[in-house]
Amino acid sequence: MTDGGPGGFDLGRLLAERGAERYELHARHLNHQLPRMLHTIGFDKVYERAEGAYFWDAEGNDYLDMLAGFGVMGIGRHHPVVRKALHDVLDAQLADLTRFDCQPLPGLLAEKLLTHSPHLDRVFFGNSGTEAVETALKFARYATGNPRVLYCDHAFHGLTTGTLSINGERGFRDGFAPLLPDTAVPLGDLDALRRELKRGDVAALVVEPIQGKGVHAAPPGYLREAQELLHRHKALLIADEVQTGLGRTGDFYAYQHEEGVEPDLVCVAKALSGGYVPVGATLGKDWIFRKVYSSMDRVLVHSASFGSNAQAMAAGLAVLTVMEDEETVANARRTGDLLRERLAALVDRYELLHEVRGRGLMIGIEFGRPSSLKLRSRWTMLQAARKGLFAQMVVVPLLQKHRILTQVSGDHLEVIKLIPPLVIGDAEVDRFVEAFTSVMEDAHSGGGLMWDFGRTLVKQAVANR
Repeated sequence: MTDGGPGGFDLGRLLAERGAERYELHARHLNHQLPRMLHTIGFDKVYERAEGAYFWDAEGNDYLDMLAGFGVMGIGRHHPVVRKALHDVLDAQLADLTRFDCQPLPGLLAEKLLTHSPHLDRVFFGNSGTEAVETALKFARYATGNPRVLYCDHAFHGLTTGTLSINGERGFRDGFAPLLPDTAVPLGDLDALRRELKRGDVAALVVEPIQGKGVHAAPPGYLREAQELLHRHKALLIADEVQTGLGRTGDFYAYQHEEGVEPDLVCVAKALSGGYVPVGATLGKDWIFRKVYSSMDRVLVHSASFGSNAQAMAAGLAVLTVMEDEETVANARRTGDLLRERLAALVDRYELLHEVRGRGLMIGIEFGRPSSLKLRSRWTMLQAARKGLFAQMVVVPLLQKHRILTQVSGDHLEVIKLIPPLVIGDAEVDRFVEAFTSVMEDAHSGGGLMWDFGRTLVKQAVANR
């Protein structure tokens, strides 16, 4: 052990001495395109600290987080209950990851998760959302004896080879073949599902109840009818709730919006971590787990080196306790309804604003072709260079002028996705709606810095072709 003095490791000193090199270090040693992209769109900020739904820079300016680390920060950043749980589990010096014992924390977290999933029986803990989906793919194939998994167009389930095989975005798949022989069907198309099931080799359909890319919800009745079709053909329904689960849509799981839907396997991650320790979980029916782990010889047929580690389990238990104590799910429903209604009221006012959709605090704002000649010509210019540039034009002033962090919902999409921490309230709704209204006013004025930035984006898009 060291005291953090000369010769020892001192994290504070290291950050004080080298923290200013952050963008240079990334450019030199990590993904060099990330700092390049951030510099181009003006997102190269330096955030000093964070709490709840806010960041602060060195000058003390606050920034409203409407992105939540792609959904990871469900209960906000640095929640004191989660912090204390992690301090406590480190101080306990548990005999963790011996691999040949049964620690209490994984069982306790599984028990707590399953109280929210009464039709499911068992849990496998991994380290991420993509790993949770990988687990479901393996379990479905083994349990059914069939090789092929169906997924929906435009789906995003992860970027490992297995999950990439069920990724509906071509841009992520290009150059990584050969992938697994899985098959895409349109979201909501029961006839397409029926045709594929008739081939007799389908293990499962994996579906996001609300797709993160574009924020498209499964049509009413689709999940229930798909479940019936799948079971008739001895195939499984897998619900990918990595982003939509744990209260995001105003219910604990997004599939719970539709009565009678009981997926055979459910994948969660992101918010379960509390923003600290990576964790993923695959929940499933007892018969599936018993088939995969059918004998002592198969006890480790599927495992994860860091799965069920004490820090992740403690964080998960703390997160679920916070959600119960602070009624996070109800807040997501109420605040999400308010935000969506106030944004939807702007659709008739602004011709560039096409639609506002979503559930709870998962909201998509879609832009579309305007009717007036002046705006239409500028819209056409952007679309000719690269689809999605207008949405980026909106995201940038939200950050630069109004200090609100958002994201474009996917490549080549004119959609902004809002997935803020589930702890936001009326004040944050007011701040976002006022800022968004201001940006829309600028966009419809037909001049100013916003369209100047649009021309910069056009040049960049053309240069990258």
